[in-house]
Amino acid sequence: MWVQSLVLAIALLAGLSPLPAEAEASAPRESVTALSQLVALQVVPGAKAATTDALPSEIPLFPGARAMLGALRERGHILAIATGKSRAGLARALENTGLRPFFAASRCADQCAPKPAPDMLRELMEELDVGDTKTLMIGDTVHDLKMAAHAGVPAVGVSHGAHPKRDLAALEPLACVENIEELTQWLAQNA
Repeated sequence: MWVQSLVLAIALLAGLSPLPAEAEASAPRESVTALSQLVALQVVPGAKAATTDALPSEIPLFPGARAMLGALRERGHILAIATGKSRAGLARALENTGLRPFFAASRCADQCAPKPAPDMLRELMEELDVGDTKTLMIGDTVHDLKMAAHAGVPAVGVSHGAHPKRDLAALEPLACVENIEELTQWLAQNA
């Protein structure tokens, strides 16, 4: 399969604590994020102030994340972000991680319908002039994988994020990997 564009979740790349599934249902929609061909940042509500713009000043990346993004860009893949964060929150997260240069486009919760609606992914594909058969959604939540299915886009689940592997696998993604290292290997062989 040759993939031109990739949708990722920043939670997959950065060492942000995932939102427990039981807490997700009661969390503000803005604080729950996913992914996009394009990367989404998951912000985990802190004690009281659970806003999508509340981020630590430094966000550690998972080992291999920056190298994976660099390799994907070098191979000609277009990277983008679809996130439940606000535009301001995403800008701050990308600045804090230094990941902004890797991404060609993004969609945020304050711009269109939230996941699992397909709007973020469809708008990104239109903006980047990339069809659904050339796009791959990579996410760590069932919302990410459902968004991909609703948009008619194949997906890969990464289980070190917000939702357990069994929940992701139940949605029948192309693959369900455990971490960045496995994702990097899968992408090298399949995208």
